[in-house]
Amino acid sequence: MRPAALEWSVENCTIGRTMAILGERWTVVVLREVFNGIFRFDDMRERTGIPRQVLTNRLGVLVENGVLRRVPYREPGARARDEYRLTEKGFDLYPLLVAVREWGDRYLADPGGPPLATVHRDCGAEVHAVLICEAGHAEIPPRDVLPQPGPGARRRAVSTPSP
Repeated sequence: MRPAALEWSVENCTIGRTMAILGERWTVVVLREVFNGIFRFDDMRERTGIPRQVLTNRLGVLVENGVLRRVPYREPGARARDEYRLTEKGFDLYPLLVAVREWGDRYLADPGGPPLATVHRDCGAEVHAVLICEAGHAEIPPRDVLPQPGPGARRRAVSTPSP
């Protein structure tokens, strides 16, 4: 039986579009640093070891796509530089980073446990990424989620085989 998803185009897939921005390894590392309060280029380089040109490119892509914004600063006696701060679009990626961290904690952490926890600022309890539906059902298992065509879905152009 042919999967129903084959009937639909992926040309306007928002997952594909998102991965065009975030899909390079260092991009998510840069986002991790900014979410952890590391805003300056030299501090990111020191903490991560990202090659200078790669970091420049990754920051440029994130700024160009509205995920980060440049904020000028100047240390006394030094030239003006930029810090990189999250935009609202950038903050909206936090659940994704929490989900990636949780997956890594489950499958890739050292025997001593994960190196980072994300906690609720108000009560200190650990924060988790969960699936919920608009009807209010919380913590839906992934196997209970059904992908289906959305309002922007387009039928795939089916080519007929030549004789």
